[in-house]
Amino acid sequence: MGVEPNIAETLESFGLGDEDLKAWEASRLPDEAFGDWLTDRVARRPAGRRAREVYGADDVHGFARRAILEALALTPTDRLLDVGCGGGLLLRDAMATGASVTGLDHSDEMVKLTCERAPGAEVVLGDAARLPFEDDAFTAVSMSIVFFFLPDPVAALAECRRVLEPPGRLALYTTSPALRGTPAAPEPLAARGRFYEDHELVALAKQAGFENVTVADDDGGQLLVAA
Repeated sequence: MGVEPNIAETLESFGLGDEDLKAWEASRLPDEAFGDWLTDRVARRPAGRRAREVYGADDVHGFARRAILEALALTPTDRLLDVGCGGGLLLRDAMATGASVTGLDHSDEMVKLTCERAPGAEVVLGDAARLPFEDDAFTAVSMSIVFFFLPDPVAALAECRRVLEPPGRLALYTTSPALRGTPAAPEPLAARGRFYEDHELVALAKQAGFENVTVADDDGGQLLVAA
């Protein structure tokens, strides 16, 4: 299967190399599916050496991680679920508070990476809209740069609420429409994500049953906190 020059150039622009080019060729998908494939490989369902390097780096999404942990103010009595745990760095930092932590991701490679980067954390493969946990299993739930990709945000938020033991709290960090098309949300990823204004995020959380919902917007980075 040949590769169009623009496909090879796009891979290179995302820091992807021969391994990723071979993975694209092996997929045998039509060229029109490339944008979805790339979005999965880079961010939605990360895979490959480059993904492991990016999501295992100590500084990846550090701004979001710090904002979430500050908002949750975890203590040793907390039980945290991190939905879309990526490379596990939020779980690693959360464990330093003494809290018990669980991570969930729908990427096999990210689950494996989390086990390496956050030893001691429970990590499971799963879907944000169908969390494989009992009601009231956690005291806190986090999502870091994940909400953007959720196909059914209300269903995912309702699942977060279900697994939270009252008075549990939620903190999620996502990207506002102001950052669409910037390095924070480049194409073709931006066209496959979902952006929300601050008031729309509040409405989604309330629709899922959360109360005391606030959104802090820092130059396009949105931190939603709810109880």
